Amino acid sequence: MQRIAIAPKQIQNKQITLTSEQQHYLYRVLRLQKGDQFIAMDGMGKWWLSQLNHTEAEILQQLIVESELPIAVTLIVALPKGNGFDEIVRCCTELGVTCIAPVIGDRTLLKPSSQKLERWHRIAQEAAEQSERTKIPQILEPVNFSESLSLFVNLEKYICVARGDSPHLLECLQNKSQITNNSQIQEVVIATGTEGGWTKKEVEIALQNGFKQVSLGRRILRAVTAPIVVMSLISAVSEV
Repeated sequence: MQRIAIAPKQIQNKQITLTSEQQHYLYRVLRLQKGDQFIAMDGMGKWWLSQLNHTEAEILQQLIVESELPIAVTLIVALPKGNGFDEIVRCCTELGVTCIAPVIGDRTLLKPSSQKLERWHRIAQEAAEQSERTKIPQILEPVNFSESLSLFVNLEKYICVARGDSPHLLECLQNKSQITNNSQIQEVVIATGTEGGWTKKEVEIALQNGFKQVSLGRRILRAVTAPIVVMSLISAVSEV
């Protein structure tokens, strides 16, 4: 059944007031008709079975869906060149990320505009709808890497590096009891670098702020690939 994200303020007395964009998408793109049913999601955990009625939709019943990871994951991602961050947002949303914090590192070439942030929000919404998630990930405004580190305190934090003898992220995750065999949702923050990786200074700053240095394996991954590998590992460990 088709899914569409709505804002909570659109709901009143079990009626959903559809925006012109939503009407176009439901009627013109999806080819739904009056009386057809679809799923409305507020992006914060709630789903409703709804029925189309001209410019509104009637809520028939609330649905209970459990598709979120049992752990909240924040990715700190150094912005890659080109449109690589679009793919990171799309794939990591499908894999269950909670929050993505784009950062500008010493080797960052992309200088994002406000239009980019709007685009990332839209990609996250579309990916959440497609992957049947109940929550839409939060995409933070880009900040300098050093500034982002102060946003996360008293959490399990890792920074991924490409070379050296750091322990593998998978090993660290498997050793954390709060991730496995625990029904209480915990949080983890993981940072991945841009092309060329983090600078030595950036790694030192992260370690001073409570991050632990980890590896994603023996191969050198692209800046776009690393966050997807991170989310795949967390999904595998936490959902087994």
